[in-house]
Amino acid sequence: MIGKFTILATAASALVLGAIAQDIAIENAKLWDGSKLTEDATIVIRDGKVVAWDDGALPDGVEAIDAEGAWVTPGIIASFTQAGIVEVGAEDSTNDTVAPASPYSAALDMSDAFNPSAAMIDMTRLEGVTRIVVAPGISSSLIGGQGLVADTSGTPDSITKSKAFTYINLGEAGAGVSGGSRPAAWAKLRAALGDARTYPARYITSSDGDALNRIDAQAFSAAARGQQLILIGVSRASDIRQVIALTEQYPNLKIALVGAQEGWMVADELAAADIPVIIDPFDNLPSRFENLGATQKNARRLIEAGVKTAFYYSDDASHQARLTLQSAGNAVGSGVDFEDAMRAITSAPAEIFGLDGYGSLTTGSAGDLVIWDGDPLEVMSAPTRVFIDGEEQTMESRQTKLRDRYLDLDESEKPLAYRR
Repeated sequence: MIGKFTILATAASALVLGAIAQDIAIENAKLWDGSKLTEDATIVIRDGKVVAWDDGALPDGVEAIDAEGAWVTPGIIASFTQAGIVEVGAEDSTNDTVAPASPYSAALDMSDAFNPSAAMIDMTRLEGVTRIVVAPGISSSLIGGQGLVADTSGTPDSITKSKAFTYINLGEAGAGVSGGSRPAAWAKLRAALGDARTYPARYITSSDGDALNRIDAQAFSAAARGQQLILIGVSRASDIRQVIALTEQYPNLKIALVGAQEGWMVADELAAADIPVIIDPFDNLPSRFENLGATQKNARRLIEAGVKTAFYYSDDASHQARLTLQSAGNAVGSGVDFEDAMRAITSAPAEIFGLDGYGSLTTGSAGDLVIWDGDPLEVMSAPTRVFIDGEEQTMESRQTKLRDRYLDLDESEKPLAYRR
């Protein structure tokens, strides 16, 4: 036994918490709190937040849970998904990721489409993911729209932060929707920044700017003035250098990259520019001309250079956000330190998206935590209990109900067509 883990005093939460958040103490835990691992730890959550405990008797009214030495971690944050805005990808009526016929781009707000009751939300929560970043896709415009952060409770009020960022796709995809070349994409982006930074003055006499209409300029104005994160999809090292140069021209812009398969080639420059990246460690083989430098060592080299790095799972971002944990485990297999990998799916995305109090289990943090039956980065491990804002979540989904219904099916309950 290394020793008891003591959590210092904290002020009450400013967050809006669930009305039935539980007061709990999880004892005898193998606690990874977002920065370090502590054996035989106790963590106390009251009113949905991690609070003080002086290593003495537990506070009155607190339910004690014996973790029996099991892993306890912050809830996992899936840092780039499309969960909740598409139910069936092949069925357009259920897919709100893109709007190719819309006259708007930056004004497309994914909060208007997010469905907390979508089937994949429960599936994602059951794998230990308690917060998801939901991004628009790219169809006919360089700017995809406004993304959000939500919890995976499935409740109507589960959006944590609407309009959390504006999503832009550069590189080959951006060129394809901007006239057919990278110079065309960059000309459009610079024009859009000019429109949005001068909104509303530029639109006094006309509803159209150089690149954006009035509504899109209004929606993009906060990001263009450095008041909102801009998330840029980009792969090639030379394209990333262009983004770094943009931040030198506009130092107040808040930019993070997603994809960045060739990020390792410019890791030192990214670190110097303080630009974080969100990468998929599985995405480590060349698949297009813009990512010929993809490698399994991308994550390790970025982290070693000091780049704030978060992980996501890029293959089927709508239904497989839960595989964010496998991405992290794969990174460890490619040389990333275990704790760096855990940070990349908890505290790092929280910092990138400005989610104060999430992604960690220190004093004042939100009560998003997971109890596991094994090492959380081992593919055969699974959560046994999940808490969001201190409220224990159901471990049921449509899939588990189907499993339970047919696993021990009474033959007499079979429909007539299946009784012979």
